[in-house]
Amino acid sequence: MKHIHVELGKDSYDIHVGNGLLDRAGDYIRSLTHTRNIAVISDSHVDGLYGQRLEDSLAAANFTVHRIVFPAGEKNKSAASLLDLYRQLSEAGITRMDYVVAFGGGVTGDLGGFAAATFLRGLPFVQIPTSILAQVDSSVGGKVGIDLPSGKNQAGSFCQPQGVLIDPQLLRTLPPRYVHDGLGEVIKYGCITDLQLFELLEAVDEESIFSHWEEIIERCCSCKARLVERDVLDLGERMVLNFGHTIGHAIERYYDYGVYTHGEAVAAGMSMLTGMTEEMGLTQAGTTARLRHLLQRYGLPQDVDATAAELLPFISNDKKMRGQHMTLVILKEIGKARLLPLDASELPKFIRKKGAK
Repeated sequence: MKHIHVELGKDSYDIHVGNGLLDRAGDYIRSLTHTRNIAVISDSHVDGLYGQRLEDSLAAANFTVHRIVFPAGEKNKSAASLLDLYRQLSEAGITRMDYVVAFGGGVTGDLGGFAAATFLRGLPFVQIPTSILAQVDSSVGGKVGIDLPSGKNQAGSFCQPQGVLIDPQLLRTLPPRYVHDGLGEVIKYGCITDLQLFELLEAVDEESIFSHWEEIIERCCSCKARLVERDVLDLGERMVLNFGHTIGHAIERYYDYGVYTHGEAVAAGMSMLTGMTEEMGLTQAGTTARLRHLLQRYGLPQDVDATAAELLPFISNDKKMRGQHMTLVILKEIGKARLLPLDASELPKFIRKKGAK
């Protein structure tokens, strides 16, 4: 079992990483609260796989469990889904004394966390992430929200969980594509802060990586925890976590969330951006080739067919825009990133065209 403390004063919490932790979730959450009612928010896929196991663990700790399920898929991280969660929380009789568990991947953590943050002006909640992307990234840091027609994650808030419980064994049921999807975010962490993590990913393969998940998750979560402690509201140093995301979010939007997963879009964004910054002399020579080789190793895209002109309208609504200015995260070399402020008119030259070297 690995433990990571996130020091945020009154909003501090702990991240626990360990195989088999799902079956001990009830005891852990009971240590946080004396309430009887607990609402478990999950999508239809995760509930079908693990919903009863979690309910059994919670019931054994004397919780009355209300399972609230929404249809799986990014398209359901929406205002309509949020309103339906409010309805179900109300019908379950959830009060401000009760707890919410966001149990699932990144969509569930964002949507369920936002419901908890806003229903009755805020309920305490715990994250139990079940995908790689959620375990290494989105369950930590307190960002919760929904997508709007105008952009990804454009309605949301910062609301820290009471705790995060991560069971790497849950990754065994992920389809191969969603293992790759999560590895897009893991590779990002290696790129921006952790050369040793990048080297580990170069040394293992898709099968042997499963014996390293506890270490990988701990490294990613520790990195994010330290950045969150220093920059809770994502206004400075924490922005390095957005490496690949400016272009990646635009790719997701351009293809209407139907072609590329989040991790795939971020992978292409990292590659397309680094190809250009290396050509400009901003990134150490050879970085792009090394990054693309690792992306290829795990079945992740290195570019997309959409042109800069086609992607730019979706970047203009990015949360990182400040008027006509924005900040890109670029690599100096593998393991070291920096923030690059620029005028929005300069953006097209940072988006590599498909097939370019």
